[in-house]
Amino acid sequence: MIRTALSRRSLLPAAAAFATLPAQARAPSLDFVVIGDWGRDGASHQRAVAQQMARSAASIGSRFVISVGDNFYENGVTSVADPQWRTSFEDVYSDPALMTKWHVILGNHDYQGNVDAQLAYSATSPRWSLPAPYYTQAETLPDGTVAEFFFLDTSRYILEYLHRPKVKVQGQDKQAQIDWLEHALANSKAAWKIVVGHHQLFTVTGQNHDFPEMIGPFKPLFDRHGVHAYLNGHEHNLEHIAVDGVHYITCGAGSAISSVVTPPPGQFASDQHGFMTMRLEAHGLGFNFIDDSGATLFQALIPRQA
Repeated sequence: MIRTALSRRSLLPAAAAFATLPAQARAPSLDFVVIGDWGRDGASHQRAVAQQMARSAASIGSRFVISVGDNFYENGVTSVADPQWRTSFEDVYSDPALMTKWHVILGNHDYQGNVDAQLAYSATSPRWSLPAPYYTQAETLPDGTVAEFFFLDTSRYILEYLHRPKVKVQGQDKQAQIDWLEHALANSKAAWKIVVGHHQLFTVTGQNHDFPEMIGPFKPLFDRHGVHAYLNGHEHNLEHIAVDGVHYITCGAGSAISSVVTPPPGQFASDQHGFMTMRLEAHGLGFNFIDDSGATLFQALIPRQA
């Protein structure tokens, strides 16, 4: 079953592993860290992942953090005064290296709480940045190369939530975000286009964990408008898979984890707790999966022309 599901995707080989160069030999870069599915009051290895993420962020000179959603378990937050802001965020990610801007999106567990409170917290925090359920952010590399990030709100597309009223997405406009994304991608002049969403399109485990309701509206946009990578969480593991030239990267191991299958050649999956570092250069996007002990589990380089 998995073999059939994978064969229909026109899978590309995994990006070639790259050697870490001394700092003085590196091209001008934009470095940042990515984490997903994390907020558990420091439990389930959350604090250990945070500590190692801080060390890595300091070593690479991370400019910002991307959170791919499910920021607070199990039921989001209740208000901007919810104690979880301190016990799951402020007191856990307290290292100076993580006192940068956090570009945040919403996951399904966030929608089990007060989403407006997560939006409103942006006004009270110098680092929490969630200006709207979906938005863009442009970043400029030291050499002037522009990278644009397109942050999505994906819970509204997942069909099972229509029958689970605890995930409060009923009645949301799906088409408006699709129209917005197509316009934003088509009009972007950025050299790098990276889309960030909570739910995956494709996974190493194949059709049992793929979301057809995500593939249908989003894959044609990614293919048509030259998206280089899609970053997501939701799956509580670390995965990399390339489909028709777009790299789908799962980073949902910020606290609790789930098991993975042995990936086919050219793909990667790990059930270790961890996070990701990313380095954007003019001609390549490098990324590392790092576990909570500091070990590098996987590293790859995505060429810009891909």
